[in-house]
Amino acid sequence: MDILIAEDDSTTRMMLQGILNKWGFNSVSAVNGKDALAILQKKNFPPIALLDWNMPEMDGIDVCRRAQTIQVQVPVYIIMLTVRDSKDDIVKGLEAGADDYITKPFDENELRARINVAKRMVETQFALSQKAMELSQTLKHVKTLQGIIPICSFCHKIRNDIQAWERLESYIQKHSDAKFSHGICPDCEKIHYPDIDNGH
Repeated sequence: MDILIAEDDSTTRMMLQGILNKWGFNSVSAVNGKDALAILQKKNFPPIALLDWNMPEMDGIDVCRRAQTIQVQVPVYIIMLTVRDSKDDIVKGLEAGADDYITKPFDENELRARINVAKRMVETQFALSQKAMELSQTLKHVKTLQGIIPICSFCHKIRNDIQAWERLESYIQKHSDAKFSHGICPDCEKIHYPDIDNGH
């Protein structure tokens, strides 16, 4: 799984790259907020992002806010990773759209635990999104008969949407997944084939 590292400090950025690589993640780096947002706007964007707050050109808060407006199947999971540790800063970061908040200097074990939570969340959201898409596609193929259907009292033909009359079975087959097999019921057999002796 890819993780975006948006960090202008080269030492911190290289350290995070090494840690993520050790844990089996692929890292994508950005040195400013503008580049970070451009990466998140790509079709195959990293599903998890580690954002510094203080970055040139665009800060992490602005990146968070703009990332929320990107129309995607599963939104990026954003972890703010910053030296700003006041309660007000944490609230501001989360209200801007960050999913989690870690202060520097960070504990490596805590970072790993939070990234694993992010990974599980992303995988769960993706699975739910796939199920929703499958359900949507299924519903598109399900045809149902509903409402009042005009039917002739004598020949039982149906008046269709273009005001033409068609056979009942033909109409049902067009508007549902039903298939017909033809036979003769006992009552009709007596009327149309009175000479047949069913007992012999």
